[in-house]
Amino acid sequence: MASLFGLGASADIEVVLNGEDQRKLVDVKVDKDKKAKYPLFFDGESVSGKVQLRVRDGKKVEHQGIKIEWVGHIELFYDRGNHYEFSSLAQELAAPGELRSSITYDFEFKNVEKQFESYFGINVKLRYFVRVTVARRISDITKEKDVFVHSYRMPPEINNSIKMEVGIEDCLHIEFEYNKSKYHLRDVIVGKIYFLLVRIKIKYMELSIIRRETTGAAPNQYNESETVTKFEIMDGAPVRGETIPIRLFLSGFELTPTYRDVNKKFSTRYYLNLVLVDEENRRYFKQQEITLYRLKDDSEEHNEIPGGASAAGLSTYTGGRR
Repeated sequence: MASLFGLGASADIEVVLNGEDQRKLVDVKVDKDKKAKYPLFFDGESVSGKVQLRVRDGKKVEHQGIKIEWVGHIELFYDRGNHYEFSSLAQELAAPGELRSSITYDFEFKNVEKQFESYFGINVKLRYFVRVTVARRISDITKEKDVFVHSYRMPPEINNSIKMEVGIEDCLHIEFEYNKSKYHLRDVIVGKIYFLLVRIKIKYMELSIIRRETTGAAPNQYNESETVTKFEIMDGAPVRGETIPIRLFLSGFELTPTYRDVNKKFSTRYYLNLVLVDEENRRYFKQQEITLYRLKDDSEEHNEIPGGASAAGLSTYTGGRR
């Protein structure tokens, strides 16, 4: 780990990407309590820049060659010893020899394929980075520099609405409808809930977005779910014939596109979870998968909605009776 930052080594490495100061920076939660900003790239873009090597205290550094690599790989947290590379390119910067003073090398990886989006999840990371290695007999000196990749998708030609009926025989019968089944990351989910039969005393109703991450393959498959947001859409008992409107602005939340079987290593899916709670605190719920995708505008700078969910148009509906 010390050599990664040049500590304890006889030379320091810095990687500077061309045009980096003009690129959008993406805030990334790289670990539980650590965030970083990575420059944004897209599929087919070249990655170029300079590698600066600084020799410490005027000491010469013998090496067995200097190289730079472009790497795309997947890290599974339950299998930390193995990284699965799906993209790898390498260039030699210098043949074996000696470094007697600081030196700068240019590099360029032209029109690099970036087939997947970057992703930092609960149990998996999909990273893109350049790695410089000064090969030495005892221990190499290395430095990695991450970039973040977004992938755009065209709006789907077919985008059916979601209509479902749920209920308990002779007690509860409701219909709910969402205007679409596929949404871009700055979209608005519009829907309604219609009560056909209400014979139980409902205290409140809430809607949540669930992100479910699946890693690995059976029998070593891990599922992890987290609630992205949860809000109350009705407070009080509904009456028969009542309609509850739903309007949820997605741009206020940290969402990714839906990922399905990425490199046969992981999937990330999203669900709308509707929950009704009666006066005895019994919970009745119905879950429906939705598909999220990234439109081109999603990478542009836009103002976040101050105040989070409440300011994003998530209001509580007051029912007919308390």
